[in-house]
Amino acid sequence: MELKNLIAKKVENLYDEIVESMKTFISINSVNPRTDGPGEKEVAEWLESLISNWGFDEIKRYDAPDNAVEYGFRPNIVALYKGTEAKRTLWIITHMDKVPAGDLSLWETDPFTPTVKDGKIFGRGAEDNGASLIASLYGIKTLIELGIRPKDNVALAFVSDEETGSEYGIKHLLRQNIFSKDDIFIVPDAGESDGSFIEVAEKSIMWLKITTYGIQTHASRPQKGINAHRLGMKFAIELDEFLHKKYDAKNELFDYPYSSFEPTKKLNNVDNVNTIPGTDIIYFDCRVLPHYNIAEIYDEIMIKAEEFSKNHNVKIEISKEQFEQAAPPTPENSEIVEKLCKALKDIRGIEPKVGGIGGGTCAAIVRRAGYHAAVWASIDETAHQPNEYVKINNLIEDTKIFAYVGANF
Repeated sequence: MELKNLIAKKVENLYDEIVESMKTFISINSVNPRTDGPGEKEVAEWLESLISNWGFDEIKRYDAPDNAVEYGFRPNIVALYKGTEAKRTLWIITHMDKVPAGDLSLWETDPFTPTVKDGKIFGRGAEDNGASLIASLYGIKTLIELGIRPKDNVALAFVSDEETGSEYGIKHLLRQNIFSKDDIFIVPDAGESDGSFIEVAEKSIMWLKITTYGIQTHASRPQKGINAHRLGMKFAIELDEFLHKKYDAKNELFDYPYSSFEPTKKLNNVDNVNTIPGTDIIYFDCRVLPHYNIAEIYDEIMIKAEEFSKNHNVKIEISKEQFEQAAPPTPENSEIVEKLCKALKDIRGIEPKVGGIGGGTCAAIVRRAGYHAAVWASIDETAHQPNEYVKINNLIEDTKIFAYVGANF
């Protein structure tokens, strides 16, 4: 039987098992501890137990010490399936942590109770990044059960901390020196619903915390204080306008072809209406085209903050919450891109488009370390939204792609 048909038949036989594992992943609260969650320990233990007797040649944990969780570490799992020559490794990297559920009133179902409806599985982490984690896992299980050994190794890395900078995840694995110079990477954490997009470039990420210090006072006596809320908003608007005007270059490689500078999170300042706040905190999420140097942008922002502080008799502090200069893109003709293109053409009859996204995924981090990485998955872009879901058909079809790429490595 032709390889693609052999893989397709085996994956279809695993259908129920794949769906049940997807539901289990959703049911485990692995929200990142830096967004007030319990972390990844429980989901890591479940994964280790699940795959312990599947036939991987090596399953190893790389725990990153972290006092943000009571158990003191953030788990990372590597599951290795050796090739016949085993000179290098194809890595598929997915992450175990999730973002918080957000406003529960916007959910039609409980975020951590998986619900199957209309060919979809709903729940937090379904698309980000559970579907790809499960699809990559069962893709390699397909090879194991078919007795197919690729020429070189295929390894799965289930990492922590992707949602808040990856310091305890893929960056920790890089520090362990487990990757070789000829290794290549798939990071299935972005794409199109039909699987027709392969990402080879990401923007720089600059998350900023902006704190404005004034003087708190009673709202009926404004002359006694300095309203940090009003001045914080004023500075944010001026900064927003300045950044968009100065850094307005366009790059058609990216699905949003401009840099973005978005004021997002706003912290509570005072609890009562009749107090003028003395402190105000807002965050910016900036995704910057790669040819700009974000260190230089940050220096300009600091100059703006100093000028504003002097002109308005306030103090503005700006801190870097996440700060990642974009890595060089993966060449469009690189081996990993060509392997994905071949798999999509052979399995789905698709000629995919290659381009860039706003970021950020683990791919940017491994690219910065000198490796070629491609980001690909079939997703509907419901990540971080209420009623997040994965289409079961995409879950199954992506499993076939991972198996096919692995078999041909």
